[in-house]
Amino acid sequence: MLDSLPTDKPFNWVPAVSKELTGRMLATLLDFPYEERHKLVEWSDRMAGAASATGGEFADENAMFDDAADMARSFSRLWRDKEARRAAGEEPGFDLISLLQSNKETKDLINRPMEFIGNLTLLIVGGNDTTRNSMSGGLVAMNEFPREFEKLKAKPELIPNMVSEIIRWQTPLAYMRRIAKQDVELGGQTIKKGDRVVMWYASGNRDERKFDNPDQFIIDRKDARNHMSFGYGVHRCMGNRLAELQLRILWEEILKRFDNIEVVEEPERVQSNFVRGYSRLMVKLTPNS
Repeated sequence: MLDSLPTDKPFNWVPAVSKELTGRMLATLLDFPYEERHKLVEWSDRMAGAASATGGEFADENAMFDDAADMARSFSRLWRDKEARRAAGEEPGFDLISLLQSNKETKDLINRPMEFIGNLTLLIVGGNDTTRNSMSGGLVAMNEFPREFEKLKAKPELIPNMVSEIIRWQTPLAYMRRIAKQDVELGGQTIKKGDRVVMWYASGNRDERKFDNPDQFIIDRKDARNHMSFGYGVHRCMGNRLAELQLRILWEEILKRFDNIEVVEEPERVQSNFVRGYSRLMVKLTPNS
């Protein structure tokens, strides 16, 4: 995919790389029809990153429900097809749909439609917005801190640690909401059982009590892996290692091909207080000589 990118003119990195790579990965994970992979990204965008949720234009009040119905139909067909093939003697695969069908707790998930669509939404949003916006955010960081890109080219072995620093610096999902299960005192405040609590990952990842110079992007930061972007405990992101793998391989392949990736316009961000993402990131590539 990187070999197909233009090197003679600026282009928008978001659809050409970030969306395309995550769409391909999601289609692979779910064994979704590859030629329709763009639908996965579109559904995720509309259900988790709709501007209307944070004061933006509300173009069509039925659009989100139409998308949810379209997603439910598509995944129901996929589920029933796999069910029929398995009943005919075909061995189950290792995709997420087959794994759900193989587990006693989720084998009848399709008969619980709200839970069915809710879990699939979580899977596609978790596999789209997060890694995709870290793919774009890493380029933004490298352009804001160009010395770090020179450091990376001199020491490519820093890529795994740099991936953690990208995820900390970008914080692709700004927060999560939870419900307190018991009364607790925290920071001089009383949180009562049943209270709704918003945990701002974006704030925690820039906490000067935890990170030195937290607003700086430092690819060899010693405590970069202590970021909060993956959540914690029972709610910790189940795809965290896959996300790190995708970003690591992407940057390994970038260094093989390109001497520089210049951001040539101010990035355009999505309107959301939840997804910290980019809709437009115009870049120009300089190939390795």
